[in-house]
Amino acid sequence: MDTDITFAERLETVGDKVTVAMDGLIPRVAGPESELYSAMRYAALGGGKRLRPLFVLEAGALFDVPAKNLMQVAAAVECIHTYSLIHDDLPCMDDDDFRRGQPTVHKAYSEEIAVLAGDALQALAFEILAHEETHSQPKIRVLLLERLAQAVGARGMVGGQAMDMAADGKQMEMALIARMQRMKTGALIQFSLEAGAIMGGASDEALSALSGFAHDLGLVFQITDDLLDVCGDSGNTGKAVGKDARQGKASFVGGLGVDGAKERALLLADQAKGHLEIFGSSALILRQSVDFVITRSG
Repeated sequence: MDTDITFAERLETVGDKVTVAMDGLIPRVAGPESELYSAMRYAALGGGKRLRPLFVLEAGALFDVPAKNLMQVAAAVECIHTYSLIHDDLPCMDDDDFRRGQPTVHKAYSEEIAVLAGDALQALAFEILAHEETHSQPKIRVLLLERLAQAVGARGMVGGQAMDMAADGKQMEMALIARMQRMKTGALIQFSLEAGAIMGGASDEALSALSGFAHDLGLVFQITDDLLDVCGDSGNTGKAVGKDARQGKASFVGGLGVDGAKERALLLADQAKGHLEIFGSSALILRQSVDFVITRSG
């Protein structure tokens, strides 16, 4: 990795490469299923920071995993992330009209197509991981499939979303809020950071360091999201703000207050960077990603 490159430049480069990959993976088609593919492309190619794919590529580079193999995993992760946003925006969930500065999928198309587009993107992610272009060893591909399923399912992202919905209007202790957010937001970030280590045969020490980094960074990410919902601007976030409080959602800001949440985020950010010390300068972009996450405005 060129140590002179800035985080912003690296993120932009990764974003462009991921968009090209997604464009190839989700073709334009004619016929009865054309609207489904159109909705998938609308969501997947409609912008976004591509942070999770960057985590895949940067963590995998620590173990000399070829970029072409990592891009497969990066695309799969972006498929899962996009699917989760589509479903999160549905009227039966958060009922959002805008995402990434444009109408949400169920507004641009229909609720039925939005559900199906999310389902199809989730299935595509597993199809990508199962392909031999992801890794030459079938046992590694199976392990990646298992880890992604765990990150996405009832013990991960979907379970966290269920906890979030069940908590509407109820008081939650901070430990439970943290657990919910580790599942809802942190599980996919953790997979993104650990996938390359798995592919590269990383040592237990290196894998543990990345796991600790992912744990703390995931919480920083969610705390920042909670703060943006209170203090952010919809022009920057690309979606409505102030909804958590109006809907009575459990959040770090609700439990800690604005100042307490900021203090907790800074503490976790320092801890996250500490986990990367064993990688030295090779983890520069990952280290800078912590600053990006905690200072982002959208």
